[in-house]
Formats: sequence, C-alpha cells, structure tokens
Amino acid sequence: MSSRDRKAMTLLIILYLIQGVPLGLALGSVPFILREHLSYSQLGVFALSNYPYSLKLLWSPIVDSTFLPSIGRRKSWIIPMQLVIGFLMLYIAANVERLMENPADNINELTFVFTALVFFSATQDIAVDGWALTLLSQENLSYASTCQTIGLNTGFFASFTVFLALNSEAFAEKWGIPRLMLSTYLRFCSLLCFGVTLWLTFFEKEGKESLDGSEMTVTSVYKTIWNICKLRHVQALMIMHFFAKIGFQANEAVTSLKMIEKGLGREDLAIVVLIDFPFQILGGWFAAKWSSGDRPLRPWIWAFWPRLAFALLSTLIVYWFPTSPLSYGFFIYLVIHTVLQGLSSTIQFVGISAFHTRISDPLIGGTYMTLLNTFTNLGGTWPKYFVLKGVDFFSEAYCEVKDAKSDLLVKAAECVSERGKESCSEINGECITERDGYYYVSAMCMTFGVLFLVLYIIPTARKLQALPVYKWRISPE
Repeated sequence: MSSRDRKAMTLLIILYLIQGVPLGLALGSVPFILREHLSYSQLGVFALSNYPYSLKLLWSPIVDSTFLPSIGRRKSWIIPMQLVIGFLMLYIAANVERLMENPADNINELTFVFTALVFFSATQDIAVDGWALTLLSQENLSYASTCQTIGLNTGFFASFTVFLALNSEAFAEKWGIPRLMLSTYLRFCSLLCFGVTLWLTFFEKEGKESLDGSEMTVTSVYKTIWNICKLRHVQALMIMHFFAKIGFQANEAVTSLKMIEKGLGREDLAIVVLIDFPFQILGGWFAAKWSSGDRPLRPWIWAFWPRLAFALLSTLIVYWFPTSPLSYGFFIYLVIHTVLQGLSSTIQFVGISAFHTRISDPLIGGTYMTLLNTFTNLGGTWPKYFVLKGVDFFSEAYCEVKDAKSDLLVKAAECVSERGKESCSEINGECITERDGYYYVSAMCMTFGVLFLVLYIIPTARKLQALPVYKWRISPE
C-alpha cells in the first residue's frame, strides 16, 4: 500500500471517528441513562432521533453538488458541519442537567436536540463517504469500509462503553477516580471536534480529482437518483436492505437494557465491550480482504446465520440470567458471546460497505453511496421504534400492594419505568411483571429473519454480486 493511501486512510478514520462520537451518545449511552427513568415506549420516542442518519438521502444531492471550489467539494461541507456539531455539544453540555433531571417531561426537547446532532453528523457522513471514493486508489477502495468501521467504532466505543464505565458511580468508587459527568464529556468532545476541524482547514488539501463532475446541479443529481432507483437490481437491493435487519432488531435494541434490568452493572457491560473492541477492529480488516474477491456479498450472507443464532442465544441469556453477583464463568461466557456476536456484525457491515463502494459511481459518489447506505441504515432504524413499543404492548405487569385485600393493577408501561416503580413503592407496593413482551417481540423478529433470509436474501444477493460493475452505472443528466 502506498504512503498516499496510508495517509488517506488515517484521515478517513479520524473523520469517521468525529462522526461516531455523537452517534455513540444518541444511539448508545443516552438511552441507557434514560432507561432508568423511562418506559420502553418513551425510549421509542427518543429512538426517533436516529432517523436523520437513515434519511440523509433526502439532502445528499445538495451536499454532493453544492460547494465552494476554493475550499473543496467535500471540505465545503465537512468543516461547517463539524463546527456546528461542536457548538451543539456545548449547548447540550450547558443544559444536560436540566434535561436529565426529569427526562419524562423533557423527552420532546431531548429528542429534538439529539435529532439535530445526528442530522449534522449524517450530513458530514455524506461528504466523507464521497471523499473516500477519490482519496483512495482504485485497488484499495475496499478499505474505505474498513476506515469507516475503525473510525465509527472508535468514536461510538468512546461515547458509549468508555463513557458509561467512567460515568458509573460504582466504577469510579472501585478505581478511586472522579466520576465523569455527561456535561464534561460533551465539552471534551466539542474541543476535539474543533481541533480536528482546524487541522482539516489549514493543513489538509483536497485533491483536484474530487472536483470531477462539478458541473452537476442539484436538480440533475436528484434526477440521477431517480434513474438509479429505476434500475431493477437497485430496487431488489433496496428491498433486501429494508427488511434484512429485522431478524436481530430485538436483540440489538433491547437485550442490553434487559441485562441491566436483570442486574448486569454498567461497568460490567463496559468491560465486556472493552474486551470486544479490538476484535471488531481485526474483524474489519479480515472482512475487507474477504470482500475483495469475485463474490463480495459472500461474507455478508454468511454472517446472517451466526447473527440470528446469537439473537436466539441472547434471548435465552436474558431468560436465564443469574442473580447478582455474577460468577466468573458466566462473565467469561458473556464476553465470548459478545465478541463472536460483534464479529459477525462487523463482517456484515464491512462486507456490504465494500460492495457499495465497488458499485458506486465516483462522479456522484457521495449521493450514490448515500442512496445505498440509506436503505442499509433505514433497515436497522425503522423497526426499532416498533420493537420498543412492542415490548411494552405485549408486557403485562401490575403493582402488588402489600397488606391489601386485592392487588392494584397499573399499566405495564408505567410499572417498568422508574417513575412507575416509585409510584408503586409510595403506596407500599411492588411491580410484578407477569409477561415480558421482550420474549414475544424477539421470537417474532427471529422468525421473520430466518424466513426472509432463506426465501429472498440468499437468492437475490447471489444474483446481484454476479452483475458487472457497469450495470450499476448510469450517465448523469
């Protein structure tokens, strides 16, 4: 690999890391913190803040075709977006105590500010995806997805796992360190964002090759998207992406929350993911090499089976979760389970990203990549709201009042939230869950996942990967 490509990969990893920091907050640590005070239905409302990342196709043509030539096609968007992200994190840091003091009453404002944070991160992602197609040489394009995996995972890992551990009172007390507050972490991340942006502005030049096709207008790019969407094989790929992640959606959205409910400490979860992290980085490199052959979708298809199997195992782990304290044997099993589950997820992510990179047209790279990634991301975003709502819908719980002739019944959604439990405790009662909707939703998701994989994904993916690259290209109007 040339020194030019190594430098380009370093730049891409840093830019994707900046993007991963706010995503780790919105998709990871903040929902965990809110879970102590909100029901699953209320968490479903907050999950709507993830949608901009999945709907960025709607404004990607503007990003792809509108820029200042003196700054650069991609830097014209990356620089201002990162500045806005930095200032928005400072705003959240200044107001986070007020918002988190009573999150049930502030759920709409919380959802709005994190939706804005994800929106600007998604816009930065459009520009970075497009830049990756010209930064790397043709023979090393498959490593663009590896850079994305390393950068996003590192940023996400810092905002989710590392922050949750350092934010835990038990972890801080155990290791004799001060507890890291969310406001402090947000201020640190904003300074990091400003620093990278200044470096990008003054020390990183954008190549002239990124200006190719700069005569395209916003209208022409939207027309190009429409023409791409009319291709039969693109439509088949979109359908596949839209439903592909339903099978393990309950596992990804709810399982970790359920484990914490059962007694897994946040610091224990952080240690598990800390051990898992380097394996995901290695898995990214492995998957990039695996995806560079004649059948680029092969690793993506193969990894479906272990992901579905781990979704089933995760459900069983929650069902038979031991009482605290956890034994070393169970903890080691949990680590191995998490590592193998994460590897299968990473293989899928890198595999499909490498396939997208291969078939995307560099002239409209940001938009073409975003079109394909939109349906990949949307496939993991749109079911989450319904999964979280479904857990409460299928649950049955009541408040058992002690020393009373009959039980006082309350809604499950109220009895699984911290506020509902406190209300029950105030009348000398205890929340009892008769039926946990998590198991019902998990079973429905896995059943659909297996059927859709066998009946649609496998035969369709094999046909799509056999198509020559030119079949995916059209001339911009």
